[in-house]
Amino acid sequence: MRILEKLNVKPNDISLYEKAFTHTSYANEHNTTSYERLEFLGDAVLELLMSDYLYNKLKVSEGEMTKLRAHYVCENALYEYSKCLELGQYLKLGKGELEIGGKNNKAINSDIFESFLGALYLDQGIEIARKYFNDFIIPIIESDKMNFFADYKSALQEYVQTDKKSLEYRLINEEGPAHNKTFTSEVVIDNIVYGTGTAHSKKEAEQMAAKNALEKAQKG
Repeated sequence: MRILEKLNVKPNDISLYEKAFTHTSYANEHNTTSYERLEFLGDAVLELLMSDYLYNKLKVSEGEMTKLRAHYVCENALYEYSKCLELGQYLKLGKGELEIGGKNNKAINSDIFESFLGALYLDQGIEIARKYFNDFIIPIIESDKMNFFADYKSALQEYVQTDKKSLEYRLINEEGPAHNKTFTSEVVIDNIVYGTGTAHSKKEAEQMAAKNALEKAQKG
């Protein structure tokens, strides 16, 4: 794998990395194991590395660190990291998923960023995983060029507070298989629906709903 050469990693167990790019659709067709367990592990490793980075880099409150971490590990962020590293080229998809453009699917590409990190952690240990994070992810974060860092919920909260209005988010739909669920949320201001958003996590759906509401507000 070129990604391992790029990272100057000599794998101890190449099967971990192969598994990290195996989607459930391919796994079901070929009676093998998908990346889901590695994704679970990679999510925890990423949270640790991101928390450590924010704690040592910034002198801000717990609340602010929590908010920043949420930005940097949201689905949009993981998708951008995955694209920058061109991880999608290693994906193994079932025929149906391949035909509907699964290689460009945001949720799948986000998943494999975490599953690859999980595989790297198991195969090489936390320090190599940290080096990967420091060398390739921190530069993206610190470039501040990616619009996925926009916190639409906070921006909408400030807008609402200005006018002294009430605001809440409601989950109105949840569908799809367990490994690829889609959530739809709406944002309600003074009992009026101002925006809706759909994403592969509840938090991201709320962000998209807030974005939708802000766009409508800006149009007057």
